[in-house]
Amino acid sequence: MTEQPTSFERPQTGVDPVDPRGAFVHTPTPARAPGAGALPVQGRPGGDVSAPVTTAHSTPGTSEPGTSTPFGKGKDTVSDPASEHSQPGAEQTAERETPRPRPAPEGIPVQPADEGDRPAVNTDGQERRSGQSLPPGRPTPMRRDGDRLRFVGAATRRIARGIDLDEIVMGLCRATVPTFSDAILVYLRDPLPVGDERPTGPLVLRLRRTDRIPAERDTENGFLPAAQPEPNELDTVGAELCEVRPGSALAEVLRGVRPVFTDAPAARAALPELLGEGGEFGVPDGQRAILAPLRGRRRVIGAALFLRRPERMAFEPDDLLVAAQLATHSALGIDKAVLYGREAYIADELQRTMLPETLPRPTGVRLASRYLPAAETARVGGDWYDAIPLPGSRVALVVGDVMGHSMTSAAIMGQLRTTAQTLAGLDLPPQEVLHHLAEQAQRLGVDRMATCLYAVYDPVSHRITIANAGHPPPVLLHLGGRAEVLRVPAGAPIGVGGVDFEAVELDAPAGATLLLYTDGLVESRLRDVWTGIEQLREKLAAVAQLTGPDHPPPLEALCDEVLDMLGPGDRDDDIALLAARFDGIAPSDVAYWFLEPEDAAPGRARRLARRALQRWGLEELSDSVELLVSEVVTNAVRYASRPVTLRLLRTDVLRCEVGDDVPQLPRLRQARATDEGGRGLYLVNRMARRWGATRLSTGKVVWFELNRG
Repeated sequence: MTEQPTSFERPQTGVDPVDPRGAFVHTPTPARAPGAGALPVQGRPGGDVSAPVTTAHSTPGTSEPGTSTPFGKGKDTVSDPASEHSQPGAEQTAERETPRPRPAPEGIPVQPADEGDRPAVNTDGQERRSGQSLPPGRPTPMRRDGDRLRFVGAATRRIARGIDLDEIVMGLCRATVPTFSDAILVYLRDPLPVGDERPTGPLVLRLRRTDRIPAERDTENGFLPAAQPEPNELDTVGAELCEVRPGSALAEVLRGVRPVFTDAPAARAALPELLGEGGEFGVPDGQRAILAPLRGRRRVIGAALFLRRPERMAFEPDDLLVAAQLATHSALGIDKAVLYGREAYIADELQRTMLPETLPRPTGVRLASRYLPAAETARVGGDWYDAIPLPGSRVALVVGDVMGHSMTSAAIMGQLRTTAQTLAGLDLPPQEVLHHLAEQAQRLGVDRMATCLYAVYDPVSHRITIANAGHPPPVLLHLGGRAEVLRVPAGAPIGVGGVDFEAVELDAPAGATLLLYTDGLVESRLRDVWTGIEQLREKLAAVAQLTGPDHPPPLEALCDEVLDMLGPGDRDDDIALLAARFDGIAPSDVAYWFLEPEDAAPGRARRLARRALQRWGLEELSDSVELLVSEVVTNAVRYASRPVTLRLLRTDVLRCEVGDDVPQLPRLRQARATDEGGRGLYLVNRMARRWGATRLSTGKVVWFELNRG
């Protein structure tokens, strides 16, 4: 008889498939057609030929000795799996009389041996050669080399499907239990070394996962009941941690790499060290347990222990080769999973450091943001967003997109983002910022292309200035619920070179929301960019209708609703989203003056500040504000050649700003006892909540904040 190649990905006729948890689905044995004779039994190598088995004629609904009945409940039965030599009439009769089993796509079915390969069974249900009973529901042992090869092929395919560590270890457990063993214990090195890293410290193995045949099985829908195991044996095997001491028996077994039976002297001595105190007594005697070291590309990374219960046939020498194949494929898969995990960790850390950890809380504007990578396997990209506080309570809103979503794109994005922050600190106009970004991109390489949108919001004037470099236009959601796509000149992308950028100034009314985004939100293979922008505008208008015309939608909820517009096929690129709610600063909360650079300027500044505080009902801050304003204005008029500006802002704090035309920033220093000056900034540093100095294109601004109490 010639063995036919069989695929283990589909259930076969006459084979008991298993479900993903290892429960066997019983396939009823089809009855033979009347007149069909028994096939001759093939002899095993070595001349051991069993007597042929004959089957008497049977009628539906009856069971006679020597007949095969559904679920194998007849007396003196020998299961007769259907083969390629079965008559068509017999197959049709079996389909009419017995239900078809449910297929289990994830299961690895047990291969039945030929009748000549099966152990002969006495009338009392015992094997003739060993005298052991064969309980119902137990898997048929693999008796042929073809069975083992097909099992190893199916098991390794299942292990190879895993991409992370847990999936690979689970694939090993599910592939071996119960087809190859009744239980398995998988130990892995803690911590697992990555690549060429040399591990430090002692070798410690941690029990990563265990699996065993479940104690109960569903008896409905063709599932066979399993024998109830005693609550000892395999349930007591295994310790959480074990340290492999150099020169110990366990170290020698792991160094040998090859799987061994646990009845060998070296393995028997290694079990107490691996399983803990008393754990070796739960291992069945004889050749019913295999200890297989897991060796990766460079070193041993763990061990697997395969166990069979005493009522099942013991392992054979050829099963050591099966265990070796399982251990090798699992160890190499674990190595790849660890390397993949390290790469994913590096990508996550790189992307996290490239984007702002938290958004600032500038005066007069509230911010929210989102970032989504292109896919779980491509976690880094070139999209970024930023919010940068500027002098005068202004804030710069930036969103950009470097071509691609790779490590290179992320690195270029980080350089451009740093450049944008530096240029924003110089308080350059938006079009000048984009011009310098384009020059920086050309210095990075000729193929470094990016798009960027740079906007500056002034909460005092309620105006916003925007410059665009090939980026999708922003959308402004008004308080009444109207969503408007702002008309901003697109400009050329960053990196083209030789082009100018144009800035436009627009109204930013209080209560409005500005949405900046990258093209991954509105463009995909299923829609063009302008169709996506129109869908975004409609989505914003629909969300605004839910909260009414007088109340803008919450920023966080608005960002979530915007991302919900993405369909299953819309994630082709990274997505960066920045939403800004313009609250502004009311004119009644702003006091602004010009002071001539003369000796009387500090006294006039004190009087003006006192009057503003009285108007706002903040008289308790008069002494502190007058003292600090006098010191800062004195330093400004000492070197200024043009009028000095003084501005007070009343928000959740009281902010004072003094501007002059001198670009040099003041430095805090400790004045000596003989110095006549140098104590002004020291007082500001001790009394103010916060303070700072920012260089402008026309000079500088020194500011400080005080709590309103």
